[in-house]
Amino acid sequence: MPTTAVTRIESPRFGTLEVSPEHVIEFPAGLPGFEEARLFTLFHPEGEDPKYFFLQSMEQPDVAFHIADPSRFGFTYEIALSDEESALIGLSNPADAVVAVILVKDDNASQPLRANLQAPLIINLNTRKGLQHVFSRLDYQVTLKSPA
Repeated sequence: MPTTAVTRIESPRFGTLEVSPEHVIEFPAGLPGFEEARLFTLFHPEGEDPKYFFLQSMEQPDVAFHIADPSRFGFTYEIALSDEESALIGLSNPADAVVAVILVKDDNASQPLRANLQAPLIINLNTRKGLQHVFSRLDYQVTLKSPA
């Protein structure tokens, strides 16, 4: 990791954040639309329920995302990474990976947060490197049950 000491981020949303090196996650290829932002920290504000987290850019303080475990939405993935993707994040053992989804809120404040299931984040916990895996086609089936 490029960071060797505590780094301060002046986030317009969260104020001053102090990030130690072990809390830095590198996205070597950036995230789609944010390719220049490669170093992030993951946190949840103290006193809040940790079911949702914030992925805060360390290089672009105005860039932050809400993220969550997709299982909170009743969704699980079976993702086959390419050799290049696995090498990019140093992933040799699938058990070392966690999957998260970015949450999106429309401009309409009355709308709830939605999960971007089409492009999950995959983070190698050992190397603290991640990527956003964008599906060209997401094959899933939704079954609606009629009320009894």
